[in-house]
Amino acid sequence: MSAPDAPAEFMPNGVDPRLLELLICPVTRQPLVYDRAANELISAKARLAYPIRGGIPIMLEEEARDMDVLPDLSGGADEASGVQETGEGT
Repeated sequence: MSAPDAPAEFMPNGVDPRLLELLICPVTRQPLVYDRAANELISAKARLAYPIRGGIPIMLEEEARDMDVLPDLSGGADEASGVQETGEGT
């Protein structure tokens, strides 16, 4: 039996797109970019990548991956692929 109030438009990883539109970086208070391939929310200004586990964004600075620590292993791949902006600009 399914819940009548369950959103029908979940992304494949279980994240509600409406939730992604509302989230901002807790450090910079700026909009985040959703990286579908890595299943992370990226804060370009803070250089942090917040993980999404079980469809739930983990918005804690201590849980975020520091993007300056790990080298870019993409081999020059197009950064725009699989990336979608979230939130409203201020």
